[in-house]
Amino acid sequence: MTQQPFELPHFYMPYPARLNPHIDEARAHSSEWAREMGMLEGSGIWEQADLDAHDYGLLCAYTHPECDGPALSLITDWYVWVFFFDDHFLEIFKRTQDRAGGKAYLDRLPLFMPMDLSTPMPEPQNPVEAGLADLWTRTVPSMSADWRRRFAVATEHLLNESLWELSNINEGRVANPVEYIEMRRKVGGAPWSSGLVEYATSEVPASVAESRPLRVLMETFSDAVHLRNDLFSYQREVEDEGELSNGVLVLETFFGCTTQEAADTVNDVLTSRLHQFEHTALTEVPALALEKGLTPQDVAAVAAYTQGLQDWQSGGHEWHMRSSRYMNERAESTAPWKALTGPGTSAADIGALLAAAGAERLRAYTHVPFQKVGPSRLPDFYMPFQVELSPHLGATRTRLTEWMHRMGMLQEGVWDEDKLAAYDLPLCSAGLDPDATPEALDLSAHWLAWGTYGDDYYPLVFGHRRDLAAARLTTQRLSACMPLAGEEAIVPLNGMERGLVDLWARTTADMTPEARRVLKDAVNVMTESWVWELSNQLQNRVPDPVDYLEMRRATFGADLTLSLCRMGNGPAVPPEVYRSGPVRSLENAAVDYACLLNDVFSYQKEIEYEGEIHNAILVVQNFFGIDYPTALSVVHDLMTQRMQQFEHVAAHELPIVYDDFGLSKEAREAMGNYVVDLQNWLAGILNWHREVDRYKAEYLARRAHGFLPDRAPAVPVLS
Repeated sequence: MTQQPFELPHFYMPYPARLNPHIDEARAHSSEWAREMGMLEGSGIWEQADLDAHDYGLLCAYTHPECDGPALSLITDWYVWVFFFDDHFLEIFKRTQDRAGGKAYLDRLPLFMPMDLSTPMPEPQNPVEAGLADLWTRTVPSMSADWRRRFAVATEHLLNESLWELSNINEGRVANPVEYIEMRRKVGGAPWSSGLVEYATSEVPASVAESRPLRVLMETFSDAVHLRNDLFSYQREVEDEGELSNGVLVLETFFGCTTQEAADTVNDVLTSRLHQFEHTALTEVPALALEKGLTPQDVAAVAAYTQGLQDWQSGGHEWHMRSSRYMNERAESTAPWKALTGPGTSAADIGALLAAAGAERLRAYTHVPFQKVGPSRLPDFYMPFQVELSPHLGATRTRLTEWMHRMGMLQEGVWDEDKLAAYDLPLCSAGLDPDATPEALDLSAHWLAWGTYGDDYYPLVFGHRRDLAAARLTTQRLSACMPLAGEEAIVPLNGMERGLVDLWARTTADMTPEARRVLKDAVNVMTESWVWELSNQLQNRVPDPVDYLEMRRATFGADLTLSLCRMGNGPAVPPEVYRSGPVRSLENAAVDYACLLNDVFSYQKEIEYEGEIHNAILVVQNFFGIDYPTALSVVHDLMTQRMQQFEHVAAHELPIVYDDFGLSKEAREAMGNYVVDLQNWLAGILNWHREVDRYKAEYLARRAHGFLPDRAPAVPVLS
């Protein structure tokens, strides 16, 4: 017997697994259906014995314990289909490295998922197409158009990632942790599974389906499902198959630690993700229901969906514990009160396990603010790009001061001219866009100043007063400052509103309605993330590491920055190119580097002077229980790997995107310019952080400590 590479950890799983009583009905139906679709004998992929051994009926009966027999049979058919697709694509296209054939194959599949069932489908040419056509026709009549759209997108993501896997010639490259979590959500299929949870339980209301709380429920569910699978499948995937996409291997490589230490850390992340799921369900979802005015029926639907995700989590764990496919010898029960019986066991054993889970949850709430940490330590940053500065910098500095006075943002007790000069936002703009016209450089500097001012304003004005309601109303009013279809903006009542009304009018004058909507969404994402920070601050809750990194992009204004960068490329680049996996991967790597860079420079400012908890170094310290220098080393390593990933995607993955979309010479040049814009952005941001006084110890000692606004903001109730 092969020795296990590590001992499986104690899993946090508070929800009991249950088995659907209609399991035999689902097994029999899925077997008959697979044969009818042509997936068994003669397919060259599966025989009946293969399907019996896989036993998708058992998987679905565990993960959907409460739905009726017909619904369980339909869901089981979906899982049969998706696993058959995976094996079919592997055999026909991956083994032969037939990328052109694989792309043509994938391009046809959306034709079998029409939003309107009256739209004719092509004649299926293989079992995958036949199965999808049948499943779509049987599933969507009982679901809304909103669900159809979301589920079709999740299905396409799941299918299209197979093409990127086929493109990725084995370079022996192990992903960095952030890259891995993002990639695993797409190829792992759990977001797709959450759509079927809605089918089995209750469809979530369209008004909240894409809100942060519902998105976090789905993403934490997905991450926990995938990380659990990585622990159970490490031996088969890494040792037997030479697979590189496994979370244990990713952390083993990133930290240079033992396999056992990496496995234990993966389990810690898994537990943290489940705690985040529960935190979101118990705090953010009820607040969302009140904010959106959900009906009792809507609230019940969200609750049923949440329960369904919990059932999938516990059922999937039970499946892994029982399946011969996985390493599960000597696995500890997730219910210690059942397992710890007989001589030598006691209540102390049970208490120790429960106390460990409780201590991990409590750790997020025990940070002591305003600790003296000394000047921020700055490592040797990896920066392969050279900074260039606009020759219009001096004039833009003068005009920014005039604009800030005119908008009223230097008269509200948050900033003054001294602070504005110390922050020198035009220097940042001059590095981000060295070729900008004077007008464009002014606009860039004004946006940076407005966003930075708002980021300072929310915690100073609302945080110290613990006034979350006023922050929410302010956020709503800021959104109303950005009209989409020529309607009048609201009458501004303060400097932040006045500045946004002015910026919006100047920026969107020549924009299409769709471009305006994208830009407005980007600003809304940023301002809403400031409310998320306030909520954590009021609870003194250090965020979960994955949630922090993803929300950090929002608080940093990444979507706004990227929208402004893309505007310069004009219509040559189709929107679907920007939505492609490699382009998003490129952008996220760049944004994460910039966000982490800011956290490194601002550590003393935030931790010692502001009592802030939203800093990557603190998040890492809290999660791993390590000191500042060690956490800084972890963050610096992650920064370096994100920059290296940016370079890798630009060099190796973008050319494939250009070919796949058949981009014109003009579009390829525009995308090349976009990559250069991002390179300038990265170099310019590092240069700005090094030069300005905002983060320097001497300036902080003079201006930061105890600086509070001297008046409450005027925040009227929206009618």
